[in-house]
Amino acid sequence: MTDHWKPYAEFIPETIHTQSKAETYTVEGYNSIFRHFLARLRRKTKCYTKSLEMLKYSVLLLMKHRNKELAIFG
Repeated sequence: MTDHWKPYAEFIPETIHTQSKAETYTVEGYNSIFRHFLARLRRKTKCYTKSLEMLKYSVLLLMKHRNKELAIFG
């Protein structure tokens, strides 16, 4: 599912492409959470990720903390 940005139609087959803004608020909400809590996702001039693996661990740690799955913070 994508929004109504025209270039999507060029590389996503029409048979599986659904255009709607109904669920984009969820994605934008998560993007906002990541930018707020993870400095490495804000500005590239201050803090940035040199390792894709460390970025993955940072996002996983944040999600586990937000879902109350971390015993060290509870």
